[in-house]
Amino acid sequence: MEMKELFPMIPASAKALWFSGAILLFLLALFVLFSYIACSSRNMEFELSKAGLRIRGGPYARMIPAGSLISAESRQIDLLEAPSYKPRVRTNGIGLPGYAAGWFRLRNGEKALLFVTDPSSVVHVATREGYSVLLSVEEPQVFLQSLRNVAANED
Repeated sequence: MEMKELFPMIPASAKALWFSGAILLFLLALFVLFSYIACSSRNMEFELSKAGLRIRGGPYARMIPAGSLISAESRQIDLLEAPSYKPRVRTNGIGLPGYAAGWFRLRNGEKALLFVTDPSSVVHVATREGYSVLLSVEEPQVFLQSLRNVAANED
């Protein structure tokens, strides 16, 4: 009968386990981030009131005071037909297929805060803050009329 001896390897240090845990934690954080982005892209709300335009949901939510909104220069645009308003450079934002949110520089050089899911139906809201806001809303003409009403109350 042949004799066999078994020689086990010296166990690796805990560094390998910690490294694996760090990678797992990083992947989990990415999953949470992308889940948050996906949820926020489906749950954005734009509220117009006497106070101004409140953008809710997502990492770029904010309140733009009514006095900063320029309703006379705001309009509905189709980014497919108005290439000068297409985003050119993302400076701090999210650019996924079918969803753009955050700060962009437009092809016309304008700084803009985007919340766009449908490029064929976008409301361009001019502000006195040095940037414009591009929004995909379900009823652009109703939104623009409400924006005009907010501006009329401001006067």
